[in-house]
Amino acid sequence: MKNLMKISVLGLLVVFLFTSCAKQPTQQIDEAKAAIDAVVKAGGDIYAKDELKKLNDDYNAAMDEVNAQSKKLFKKYGKAKEMLAKVKADADSVAQLIPARKEEAKNNAINALNEAKTAFENAKALLDKAPKGKGTKADIEAMKSDLAGLEAQLAEVQASIDREDYFGARDKAVSIKEKANAISEQVNAAIEKVKGRR
Repeated sequence: MKNLMKISVLGLLVVFLFTSCAKQPTQQIDEAKAAIDAVVKAGGDIYAKDELKKLNDDYNAAMDEVNAQSKKLFKKYGKAKEMLAKVKADADSVAQLIPARKEEAKNNAINALNEAKTAFENAKALLDKAPKGKGTKADIEAMKSDLAGLEAQLAEVQASIDREDYFGARDKAVSIKEKANAISEQVNAAIEKVKGRR
C-alpha cells in the first residue's frame, strides 16, 4: 500500500512538472499582438503594407505552433516563444520606419501640389495670350472651364494633405499637372498656328 502511494505521488509529481513547465506563452502572445496593433495604429496599413502583411503571417505561424503544441501530451512552447519574440521585435522595427515614410509621402504630396499649381498658373497665363478669333472662342471657353475645374481640384489636393491622405493627394496633383500641361500645349499649338498664317 505504501509503495502504491509513493508511485501515485511520484506520478502526480511528474505530471505536475510536465504541465507546469509547458504553459501557453500568453504573455508573449499578448506582447506580439500589441506590437502589431501599434504598427497598425501608426499607419502601417498605409505606409508599411508589405511589412504588416509579413508580421501578420509570422504571427499566424507562431499561433499555429502554439495550437499544435497545446494538442500534444508533452508540450514544448520554446519554438513558439522564439517566433513570437521575433514578431514583436520585427513589429517594433517596422513601427520605427513609419514616421520617416509618412514624412516622405507628405513631402512628395506637397511637391506634387506645388508642381500642379505651377502648371495651372502657366496654363492660365497662356490662355490669356491665346489667339482670339471667330473659330477659337468656343475652344477658349472650354479651356477656361477646364481650368476652373482644375482650380477646384487644387483645393481638394490641399484638403487631402490636411487629412494626411498623402498618396491620394499626390495622385490628384499629378493628374492636375498633366491636364494643365495639356491645356498649355493646346494653347501653344493655337499660337503657333496663328503665327504660321502671318
